[in-house]
Amino acid sequence: MIQALELKAPLSGKALSLDQVPDPVFAGRMMGDGLAIDPASSTLLAPCDGVVSQIARTGHALTLRASNGAEILMHIGIDTVSLQGQGFKPLVAQGDSIRCGQPLIEADFDFIRGKAPSLVTVVVIANSDAFEPAARADGELSAGQSMFMRIVPLGMAAAEPTVARDDQTLQGQALVGHGDGIHARPAAMIQAAAKAFNARVSLRFNGQEANARSVVALMGLGIGKGDQVQVLASGEQAAEALAAVIEALQAHSPSAQAEAAPASAAAPAMLADGKIGGVLAAPGLAIGPVVQFAAAEPWVEEQPGLLADEYRALARALATVRSEIMAQMHAALKRGDKALQAIFDAHLALLDDPELIGAAERSVGQGQSAGVAFRDAARAQRQMLSAMNNPLLAERANDLKDLERRVLLALSGETADKPSVPPQSILIADDLTPSDLATLPADALAGVVLARGGATSHVAILVRARGVPAMVAAGPAVLEIANGREVLLDATACVLDPKPDSASLQAARAQIDERRAMLAKVREAASQPAQTRDGHPVEVAANIANERDAREAVRCGADSVGLLRSEFLFIEREAAPTREEQHAAYQAVLDALQGRSAIMRTIDVGGDKEVPYLTLPHEDNPALGLRGIRSGFARPALLDDQLAALLATRPASKLRILLPMVADVDDLLRVKIRLAELAAELGVSELPQLGVMIEVPSAAMLADQLAEHADFLSIGTNDLTQYTLARDRCNPDLAAGLDHMHPALLRLIAQTTAGAARHGRWVGVCGAMASDLEAAPVLLGLGVTELSVSPGLVPELKARVRALDLEMCRREVQPLLQLTSAAQVRARAREIWPQV
Repeated sequence: MIQALELKAPLSGKALSLDQVPDPVFAGRMMGDGLAIDPASSTLLAPCDGVVSQIARTGHALTLRASNGAEILMHIGIDTVSLQGQGFKPLVAQGDSIRCGQPLIEADFDFIRGKAPSLVTVVVIANSDAFEPAARADGELSAGQSMFMRIVPLGMAAAEPTVARDDQTLQGQALVGHGDGIHARPAAMIQAAAKAFNARVSLRFNGQEANARSVVALMGLGIGKGDQVQVLASGEQAAEALAAVIEALQAHSPSAQAEAAPASAAAPAMLADGKIGGVLAAPGLAIGPVVQFAAAEPWVEEQPGLLADEYRALARALATVRSEIMAQMHAALKRGDKALQAIFDAHLALLDDPELIGAAERSVGQGQSAGVAFRDAARAQRQMLSAMNNPLLAERANDLKDLERRVLLALSGETADKPSVPPQSILIADDLTPSDLATLPADALAGVVLARGGATSHVAILVRARGVPAMVAAGPAVLEIANGREVLLDATACVLDPKPDSASLQAARAQIDERRAMLAKVREAASQPAQTRDGHPVEVAANIANERDAREAVRCGADSVGLLRSEFLFIEREAAPTREEQHAAYQAVLDALQGRSAIMRTIDVGGDKEVPYLTLPHEDNPALGLRGIRSGFARPALLDDQLAALLATRPASKLRILLPMVADVDDLLRVKIRLAELAAELGVSELPQLGVMIEVPSAAMLADQLAEHADFLSIGTNDLTQYTLARDRCNPDLAAGLDHMHPALLRLIAQTTAGAARHGRWVGVCGAMASDLEAAPVLLGLGVTELSVSPGLVPELKARVRALDLEMCRREVQPLLQLTSAAQVRARAREIWPQV
C-alpha cells in the first residue's frame, strides 16, 4: 500500500506558501501543489529517500522519485534557468539513489543574487494528480531537520474533513457534443480541463463513475454524442473545475469518421482471383515489393527485486518514455507535422493517466516486478477498450499497446525493433503503432497494408497526412505474402493483388506514370515565370526554415522566399542564438537564393510553438496570449538581437522583414521606430522593406492603416482562419470545420487587398491556403499577387496559375463572397475552375 511521506526541509529559511512565489507558473500551481522557502542556506538537501528521476541540464532544478511514488520537484530560484548553469553545482546524477539529508545541489547565492528575480526555492509535487500535501510547515526552518511537508495519496488528505464531503461537492450536468462521444482526444481535453484546477472531478454515467483526470477511465464509460453526463467537483477550485469540464464535454467536434473515406468495416478479406479486400485508410495506387514487419514483444523481468528498486525502475522508465515522446512531439512541431504532434500529445495524456499509473504502482506494492505491473495494468485497460461496442474506442487500445511497449523497452534497456524498409516498398504488418511509423523516412513507403486496424486509427490518420496509399482490416492472409514479392495496392478500391498479372501491372504503372509525367512536365517549366493566360505575372515563392530549404526552393523554381520561419533557429537549443549566429544563418539563406529576395519573419513563438529557455509564462489561452511580435515585446533584448542580425544581412534590397501577429498600427510603428534606432546605432543606412503579417481579423480590417506604414502585407491564412472561425487549429477534433475557403475569410482577404491597394502595396499569402490549388483562382481574383508554398509544390502551383485568366477570376470571385459556407464556395470554384 502506498504510504504517506514526510519531507524534511531542503534548505534553512522561512517557509512560504506558493501564493507568495513571484512566478505565476508556480503561484498558479501549474507545476503542482507544494510549498516554497526563502533560503538562508545554500546547499539543497534531499527531503526524503528516493531516486533522482530528472535533473535540469542547467543544474537549477531536480526531481526526486520517493519510494511511495511521489515525484518531488525542487526548483532553486525564479527564472534561474537563464543563468545557463552558472552558480549551480549538482552533486548527484540522474538515476542515483539518495538518502534523506544528502546534499543534492550547491548554489552560489552570492553570484545568483541580483542576476535572478528571486532566490525563493519551490518544492512541488510534480504528480499532483496522484499525491497531495496533507500538512505544510510554517515559519523558520532548519535544513534536514524541520518537518517541511507531509505528502499523502490523493484523497487521503480530504478523508478527514471537518465538513461532510457531500456538503463540499458541486454537481452539474453536461450534454456531450463530441461527434464520436468521448474517445481519446475529447478525453484528453477533459483531462486537461480537470488538471488545470486544484480540485477533484469525476463523471457519472450509466451507473458508473470515472476520475476526470483518467483518459482511459473516461473512455471506459462509453459516453456517446448527445448523452447526459453528471459532473461532480470538490476541492479549493471546485466551481472553476466544474465549469471547465462541462465546457469540455459540451464542446462540438466532428466525427472522426469524417477523416476516413467510407468503407465497410466488415469488408471481405478474400475476393475473387486471390485478391484481398480491406478498409480504405488513405487513397491511392502503389506497386512495390512487400516488406513484412512484426515487432518482437519486449522482454519482461518476472522476478521482483527490492520494493524500493521496483518503484524506482518504474519511475525511471516512465520518465524516459515521457522524454522520448516530448522529443518526438518537438520534432513533429519543427517539421510542421500537426497530425503526429497531436497523436503524441494523446500518448502523453495516457502516460499521465492516474488510473494506469496507480494500478501499476499498486501491483508493485503487492510484490510484482515493475515490468509485470505495468504490462498487466496496460493490458487490463486495453482489454476494457477493446471489449466495448465502439470501434473508435477499440482502436485507441493500439495507443495503449504502443505506450506499453515503450515503457517495457525502457525497463528492459532493449532497443525497439524498427521496420527496415527500402524506398518505395509496401509495408505489411498485423498492426502498426504511431511510434513504428514515426521512425520511417518520408520516401520509404509506397503503400501500407495492415491485417487489423481501422480507418480512424492514429496510424491511418498519419498515413493520410503523408499521402501514402493504405488499406487496413485486410485479414491474416496478407501476413502470408512473401517478403520481396511485387504486389499491386489499389487503396482507393480497397483491393490488394498479391499476384498481379502483367496487364494489371501495366495499367497501374500507366496511371502512376501519367501522374509522374504530369509532375515532371510542370517541373521542367518550374523556373519559368508564372503568368496568367491574359498576361498578368504572379510571384510564386517558397516557405522555408533554413539554408538547405533555400537551395531546394531554387531547385524547384521558386521566384523568391515568401516566408523564412526564423523560430526554427531557436528551437532545439539550450539558449537563444547570438546575433552573430543569427546573422550567419540569415546571410547563408540569402546567398543560397542566388539573387532572389527573401521575406524573413521575426521569431514567432508561444501558442503551439514552445521554446523552453524563453520561460514564457503559462497561459490559459496561449493562442490569444504572448504570440508572435508580442513575445518579442515581452523579451525586447531578444527582438533587438534579431533585428540587428537582420540589419547586418546583405544586400538589404533583397531582404524583407515580416512581423507576425500584428494587431494594429501601434504594433507596427513600435517595431518600425526601434528598427530605425538600431540602424542608426549600427551605422546602417539602407533599411530592408518591412511588412505585416495579416493573421488576426483586426489587422485585416485595418489593412488600409497598416499599408500606409508597411511596405507589403502577407496573409497568414492558418491563424487568420482559426481566429475568424474561432476554431483552434491545433485541435484535430475541429479540423473538419477549419476551412480557409469560408466566405467570412474570403471577405477579410478582399478587405485586406483593397486596403493595401489604397497605398499601392502588394499582398501575398504564405499560409496553407496558398498550397490549396483549388484556392489559387480565388486568391488571384481577390487581388493577391504573391503565393508562397513548400518548395515541392512550386511547379504545380505555377502550372495552375498559367492555366487561369485573371480577369475571369476577378469577375467570378465576387459572387463567392455571398455564399454561406466553405462547402458551397468549394463546389462552385470546382465548377468554374476545374483542375486538369
